[in-house]
Amino acid sequence: MNSKIWLSSPHMGGRERDFVTEAFDSNWVAPLGPNVNGLEKDIASYLDDHMDVAALSSGTAALHLALILLDVQSGDEVICQSMTFSASANPIRYQNAIPVFIDSEKETWNMDPVFLEEAIKDRIAKGKKPKAIIPVHLYGMPAKMHGILAIAEKYEIHVIEDAAEALGSSINEKKCGTFGAMGILSFNGNKIITTSGGGALVSNNDQFIKKATFLATQARDPAPHYQHSHIGFNYRMSNISAGIGRGQMEVLPQRIEQRRANFSFYQKELKPFEGISFVNEPEDFFSNRWLTTILVDPEKTNGVTREDIRLALEKENIESRPLWKPMHLQPVFQSFPYYGKKVAEKLFENGLCLPSGSNLTAHELERVLDVFKELMR
Repeated sequence: MNSKIWLSSPHMGGRERDFVTEAFDSNWVAPLGPNVNGLEKDIASYLDDHMDVAALSSGTAALHLALILLDVQSGDEVICQSMTFSASANPIRYQNAIPVFIDSEKETWNMDPVFLEEAIKDRIAKGKKPKAIIPVHLYGMPAKMHGILAIAEKYEIHVIEDAAEALGSSINEKKCGTFGAMGILSFNGNKIITTSGGGALVSNNDQFIKKATFLATQARDPAPHYQHSHIGFNYRMSNISAGIGRGQMEVLPQRIEQRRANFSFYQKELKPFEGISFVNEPEDFFSNRWLTTILVDPEKTNGVTREDIRLALEKENIESRPLWKPMHLQPVFQSFPYYGKKVAEKLFENGLCLPSGSNLTAHELERVLDVFKELMR
């Protein structure tokens, strides 16, 4: 059998081992240490020198803390993009709050500002002004943040920007993760860079980050004994994981370049096949192209569907994956409010994520292409 081609596997840069070895040699294997501080500085320097950063155990932990910092409590409502991974919505339920899901727009596949405002007006009319808005930069493509932020400002609602998939993406050269009151990053093993497992909360409000750091370290009061006046969490990143992250941050620009090169390859080589389309960058938008995604129109492909392509790739030991199933269709969330039409549903029905790792070889990309040639000819 052919060797496995993964959708998006970790890709080490070389210096990760140095930072981790230094942690071992200095016995900094505890949850905190110099690598954690160093990674936070590296992330802030990359995004915007005015940002503060808390390195955490996951992007989900970062989002949970962001909701706590905005005082989201039981029964409160939080607006969330429907087309996303469940980690964008789960923390809302951690707080026993109510997620209100919003459809996608067709250009970037992200939160539709029109339906966002419609939802806000309707929730206010029902006596429930939302506490926060969570747009997501899907697969690295920035959401229409200017429109979303204008609406958020109009109704005085904070934005928590889910940039878990979008480290390195930007609008008018302003990095994703720096638009909202707070931003969320993920360093899970399949992301553009990884700390094995991990994430970060970023904000230009240093008080948010200070409180997040306090809560993430079990909310221990400044006393010689263990005293706690708040409920805390074990959400801080370990010094070992942060060492991996420091090495990864050094090669982030190359990883973005390699992911974008994958997209360019697919876009060029799949162009002859009618019915295969891509999501393109609007003017002044820059996507890290974390994953290359396609839409498959069976009416133009002689009946070949997204699922036909996925199964054909799987037969050749090549991993691909349907787009995220919208949250409003998920059994666990289907009873909650939804505003929109069927854009997200159609994307899920016809969309496919192709192998996009920054460590893909030319031979592996050709193997993926060969499946299309065999299937579509």
